Amino acid sequence: MGQCVTKMSERLGAVIGTAVRAGAAPRAVIVGFPCDEGVRRNGGRVGAARAPGAIREALYRMLPDPRSGDTHVELLAHTLDLGDMPLSGELEVDQLCLGAILAPYIEHDVLAIVLGGGHETAYGHFLAYAAVGRAVTLLNWDAHTDVRELRDGEGHSGSPFRQALSHVSGVARGYTVAGLQAHQVSPGALEFISSHDGDWVWREDVSPATVDGVYAALTAPALVSFDMDVVDQSEAPGVSAPAVGGISADLWLRAADQAGRCPAVRSVDIVEVNPAFDLDGRTARLAALAVWAILRGRALSGGVDGSAAR
Repeated sequence: MGQCVTKMSERLGAVIGTAVRAGAAPRAVIVGFPCDEGVRRNGGRVGAARAPGAIREALYRMLPDPRSGDTHVELLAHTLDLGDMPLSGELEVDQLCLGAILAPYIEHDVLAIVLGGGHETAYGHFLAYAAVGRAVTLLNWDAHTDVRELRDGEGHSGSPFRQALSHVSGVARGYTVAGLQAHQVSPGALEFISSHDGDWVWREDVSPATVDGVYAALTAPALVSFDMDVVDQSEAPGVSAPAVGGISADLWLRAADQAGRCPAVRSVDIVEVNPAFDLDGRTARLAALAVWAILRGRALSGGVDGSAAR
């Protein structure tokens, strides 16, 4: 008990990975994808390449949840931080590399958490499932549909889910986007989603009950993407494409907690945080708190190893 209390008084930076370094197998992994080339191609505000470091810095200053007994600490100790992936400068190559890094963890049901980067991160994330031939359900918390057409044959931060749903592997078997703002959605985007067994939830329809229902409907395995621009600009100013009238931080954190608790979810990414436009680091901290909530939720749900929470 004394050891548990000691670890719970330590910040996450001192707890994460301690069991893995002692020889235990990881139950969760974190990897940064410091890329915003897709944002540049899409005409957005560049700067998201700095996000993984900013999110990790905020995350590592947090403490484990004192209400969770030793379950949160145990999962944190079994979480492997792989650091930031080195980039080649060629987006398509880097997306393939991200998929290759994640693939063995996806194959063995180790919870994967990707710190983006622009939303082009999500396509590289998806490629892990394609690499292992594993059918996957896609859920995107976003103010935009992100199924835009490629530009001159190149993907970008607005096209990741079109690319995933159109991938030759055929492993993407459904897509739901929640938090859409009607003034930023085209009829063609909705038609594309409908034609690929997809669905959507408008911003005004997002409630705690809706959040829970979205996860209850997921089929395993599921990939969840958290685009920071789904949150209202007043609470998340540091993003690539600010959203006035977005969801509250409370709903964002509920969505993160439920992602951790949902047994169908195998991997998540947090994208579009832009430290260049952040105020007092509040957006990076909110993104980091989402990672904290995902790991806490997974621990309390029984952990990725299936053990019951104590």
